[in-house]
Amino acid sequence: MMMQSYEDSLAVAGAGISLVDFMVAASKIDEKSPVGFALMPPARHHALLDESKGWCYFENAGIAARYAQRVHGLKRVLIIDFDAHFMSYTNHAFYDDPDIFVLSTHKSVGYHGKFNETGSGLGEGATLNLPLPDGTGDIAMRNVFDEIIVPCVQRFKPDMIIVSAGYDGHATDPTGGFQLTTGTYFTLALGIKQLAKDLCGGRCVFFLEGGPSKGIVSFSVAESFRAFLGEPSMADEFEKKYAVFLHDEPINKIKEAIQRTKSVHSI
Repeated sequence: MMMQSYEDSLAVAGAGISLVDFMVAASKIDEKSPVGFALMPPARHHALLDESKGWCYFENAGIAARYAQRVHGLKRVLIIDFDAHFMSYTNHAFYDDPDIFVLSTHKSVGYHGKFNETGSGLGEGATLNLPLPDGTGDIAMRNVFDEIIVPCVQRFKPDMIIVSAGYDGHATDPTGGFQLTTGTYFTLALGIKQLAKDLCGGRCVFFLEGGPSKGIVSFSVAESFRAFLGEPSMADEFEKKYAVFLHDEPINKIKEAIQRTKSVHSI
């Protein structure tokens, strides 16, 4: 769904803020409260501080993070972006902020967001970019989660986790360059939910960032919901139905990217 107007974009940003309110309130009642998911027009993580960019008016994940700090007193907020494109606005907006950790996995070719861009000033070390090669798939992303994302989140100890959930890394996306399956989106959602439960009272909000097609996005989001609700994955049925063909992953390049990230961030 494309934004129709500036007013529509304001409404979507406000909906994201309302979801933060709800999740904070729910976590005070029960740490097992469900993960929040902003199922609305894509959050558009390319919008800049002073101008729209790439059909993006506002970056709702970044707005929600600052709102959580200023209104709810949550000091440390983690933003994770796991799609195939670089979260340019979020990266730049919080580049010198030590209390908002920005972690992005994205395609290495054609996008900014380099290994050595780790933040500046007081924010040094609170930005982690992990550019991955074309052909990155399930094996790589699950290793990235276990070896990079989990230890970084545990070390940062966030008070809330916000996820820019883009599904354009799916194998059927002709532009993403990755070859993830819906099963990996289930695994990511399940792992992030557990991190939120362990570290920040279950406070976790996902913001939809879109994907290759309505069909792929709907199945991938459904897998995320199954993970949140404790239901089994149905990814295998989907992949068989759509006859998703996977190439061999560039394992050596992926291992190099993971090791370089570990070295830069002392993981």
